[in-house]
Amino acid sequence: MKSKEEIIEEMQQVVEQMRLDDIEDNPDSEFEMFECDCCGKEKSLAGSVEYSGYRLCNDCVLLAETGFALNKLKDIQDLIDAMEDKRLEGLCNIIKEEELKRNN
Repeated sequence: MKSKEEIIEEMQQVVEQMRLDDIEDNPDSEFEMFECDCCGKEKSLAGSVEYSGYRLCNDCVLLAETGFALNKLKDIQDLIDAMEDKRLEGLCNIIKEEELKRNN
């Protein structure tokens, strides 16, 4: 049986390869941005994956796949729910930035 560290390392390699494959297939994907449904940040389309209608950035795909491999997540909704605070924090930062721009 693989150790937790081996599983995480393996997932990092798999997910990074997905990103590189996307860039090879479509070089523009590295610069096409979207808002990740999981972390709420603007991220590169390269290496993103859609799970049950949610588009996840490469970083969140790593979290999801590692979570599945370690049996920490049963489905993508578990990760979406766990990341809700991060999304709210990101949204608050965007609102604060917009207010700063307007006040200057």
